[in-house]
Amino acid sequence: MLAYLDHHATTPCDPAVVAAMAPWWSEHCANPASRLYRPALEAAAAVERARDQLARVLGSSAETVIFTSGATEANNLAIKGVCEAAMAAGKPRRRLVSLVSEHRAVLDPLAYLGRHGFPVSLVPIQPDGLVDLAQLEAALGDDVLLLSVMAANNEIGVLQPLAAIAALCQRWGVLLHVDAAQAAGHIPLAMNAMGIDLLSLSGHKFYGPKGVGALLVRPRLQLAAQLHGGVQQDGRRAGTLPVPLVVGLGEALLGAEADREERTGRLGGLRDQLWEDLRKLGGVELNGAGAPRLAHNLNVTVKGVDGNQLHRLLRSQLAVSSGSACSQGSPSHVLAALGRSRAEAAASIRFGLGRSSGAEEITLATAAVGAAVRELR
Repeated sequence: MLAYLDHHATTPCDPAVVAAMAPWWSEHCANPASRLYRPALEAAAAVERARDQLARVLGSSAETVIFTSGATEANNLAIKGVCEAAMAAGKPRRRLVSLVSEHRAVLDPLAYLGRHGFPVSLVPIQPDGLVDLAQLEAALGDDVLLLSVMAANNEIGVLQPLAAIAALCQRWGVLLHVDAAQAAGHIPLAMNAMGIDLLSLSGHKFYGPKGVGALLVRPRLQLAAQLHGGVQQDGRRAGTLPVPLVVGLGEALLGAEADREERTGRLGGLRDQLWEDLRKLGGVELNGAGAPRLAHNLNVTVKGVDGNQLHRLLRSQLAVSSGSACSQGSPSHVLAALGRSRAEAAASIRFGLGRSSGAEEITLATAAVGAAVRELR
């Protein structure tokens, strides 16, 4: 048995979501942008239903939803789009602020903009992975255009204090972008009530299909399109919408919201049991704060072992990782920001539990890690 414990990398698509998408692949294949005949109007209506579903769950309104290929595109659209719109409008603010522990889908667009006239300030995190609010506020100022912060870290699962961060942004007149790829469908999010200006998400992180996501944008916020070639989505993102994927995205988020509380409680208990079992092995340290944290996340460093050998021994029994799926094996910059050495980061394990996880997987994970540790030590 291979225990799949890498739900931060991707989740299996919910069978109910697959069923909801099925008719839109072939039976109802019209282009929702055509609008001149009934099948196209039906496709457009399906897209609008998905917008309503996302907006309802995330505390926004349907007109705020821009469908994208995923959170990476949504992050690029949010960050670059805000900067280009501000530059075109002649606004003086240019500086961008983020945390050193962000996903590369945020750090890389920021680095690109840093080479094109938008200075970037990256705020360090504390040893528990959380930002110090006083240090964050010190990085803000009346020259800052945008702050981008992850709601839930994709490696260590810590939850940044979004309400307090939003209050700081409002105090300084700074736009707030939240990468919610790991948070949507897993924790409560109310975009308008929380003071979030832009919010990104990916369907495959909450039991939806791969290849679709969304950016929610506060009404009347100016945003420059990053894809050109059509006037779809009010000119904010050109291209024919993949109706099956859009339908699946909406259904997946509704489903994730429906069982969120039950799933959080159950997976939190399993995660805590796994942590207690691993601690008994000795020389296993937790990465990131115990709370606030995603209930289905556990990230640990195993002392006294070679990381490559550790993961070699685990891979026949456990589907786990040592960091982001987008890092392609590079040392984790998140763990480095916590103070872990390169060797310690390599000897770290990220467990991502999901709907299919149960006591059997926890027992298997503990046994597999224990056997590997005894062999390598």
